[in-house]
Amino acid sequence: MIRIQIKLRPGHSERELYEKAAKLLRIPEKELKQITIYKKSLDARKKPALFYLYTLDIEAADEEKTIKRSAGAAVRINPTRYQFPAVSGAKPLEHPVVVGTGPAGLFCGLFLARAGFSPILLERGKSVEERQKDVENFWAGGELYPESNVQFGEGGAGTFSDGKLNTLVKDKYGRNHEVLRLLVEFGAPSEILYESKPHIGTDILRKVVTNLRQEICRLGGQVWFESKMTELVTENGKVSGVIINGVTHLHTKAVILAIGHSARDTFSMLYAKGIPMEQKPFAVGFRVEHRQEMINNSQYGEDYPEILPAASYKVAAKTQDGRGVYSFCMCPGGYVVNASSEEGMLCVNGMSYSGRKGENANSAIIVAVSPEDFEKRHPLAGIAFQRELEERAYQTGAGKVPVQTYGSFKENVEQGANSIGDAAKGASFAPAIKGEYTFADMTRILPMHLNKGIIEGMEQFGHSIKGFNSPDTLLSGVEARTSSPVRILRDETFQSTVKGLYPCGEGAGYAGGITSAAMDGMKVAEAIAVTYKPGF
Repeated sequence: MIRIQIKLRPGHSERELYEKAAKLLRIPEKELKQITIYKKSLDARKKPALFYLYTLDIEAADEEKTIKRSAGAAVRINPTRYQFPAVSGAKPLEHPVVVGTGPAGLFCGLFLARAGFSPILLERGKSVEERQKDVENFWAGGELYPESNVQFGEGGAGTFSDGKLNTLVKDKYGRNHEVLRLLVEFGAPSEILYESKPHIGTDILRKVVTNLRQEICRLGGQVWFESKMTELVTENGKVSGVIINGVTHLHTKAVILAIGHSARDTFSMLYAKGIPMEQKPFAVGFRVEHRQEMINNSQYGEDYPEILPAASYKVAAKTQDGRGVYSFCMCPGGYVVNASSEEGMLCVNGMSYSGRKGENANSAIIVAVSPEDFEKRHPLAGIAFQRELEERAYQTGAGKVPVQTYGSFKENVEQGANSIGDAAKGASFAPAIKGEYTFADMTRILPMHLNKGIIEGMEQFGHSIKGFNSPDTLLSGVEARTSSPVRILRDETFQSTVKGLYPCGEGAGYAGGITSAAMDGMKVAEAIAVTYKPGF
């Protein structure tokens, strides 16, 4: 197989792609046996001149001859194909228990089921179908269900998100591509295999999650909903089982701990059991909203082709005191969502559907925080810090998502705590929020030095994206669950010091997003396959 790179203008036909490839390779089109798009990205560096950049993998009639003809335009490649290790462990293992059905838990469960281990997946929340009803009822002003919400339930927190699938994890074993391939197998569009910033949206992701669960069950696994692990049972430094909902004792030699980072009660239980863990840096801030049209004009130019997708952005800066300020989970054409999971606390996240057709763009603008900000060395101090911010956000909005224009927020911060101006001052467009919201002064949610960090970052971002720091930009908050504030320690065999306990995924501190969490679930499944064999 050979690889080449070409560029074409937006709106091109498939025929033009074949013609350009053949011309670059200096061969007749009939000698192109197969073309696979390996990567596709939009080049807007010289707008208004826009181009799609393609990396193509090609099978040709005579590849050696074709490479020579191409005058250096083509190179030979040997694609890395993922290979799950052969089950080679000597210890028998029946029904490993996977705690959590987010990406890490589902992919770990899938590969364990394929290897014959008949895993049992425990999910404290409901199936994605029932969970969706509870979430939409909450957004409409109904009751918050602590075990069925944007954070808890089948699919994990990513189910109600933008469904981003890009990752910065190095992938020399092909796990990344295998995750994307499997998502396509279970219902995602094939474009995610080659787009530079793949996403599938919350609407498609829900269907994929359902198909994944059904495949696990078809292969002999089980998925138990509304089944929270309330205690980890150990004997002589080894896992011997779990207690479910404080009642049911399920025996097992292996527990894959694929909890999300919102499982705060589970972290407390594990800490009380003596499971080693440590603080981990994370970031907090607010969601910011702009008109999507403004972002499109900035990224593409004012006369951009209408066929282009809603534009995204990524910004980063340093404050005067050296803190990082950056965008996170940018949702083109998306919505801010009330992502709360605890009574009396409020947090937000971003979500979009596959079409990204909403009028507003949103992202989290967050400031890095570290253990020094918590003033405590307790492993769970970061969780306490998050809760404190979420309590303030809840109080600020009286239970509704608090919203404030950037101009009002900046003015209040600069004039001091005794000056509270109109929170809606200068508002020129409506927020796109799933859940009830209200305009309110947000300057008392974050510590003042972090508020100032947000402002420093916003002012810098205004230099790269015109209008980013305009007074009518909308802030909502609080964005406190960007990543896990805790890392549950594990060794090179992926186990805790309690043998048979496998911390896994984003909640345990080893991933950051859907794809990397799924990849970590695969790694744990691989580790079990070379340690155990199915059976009693």
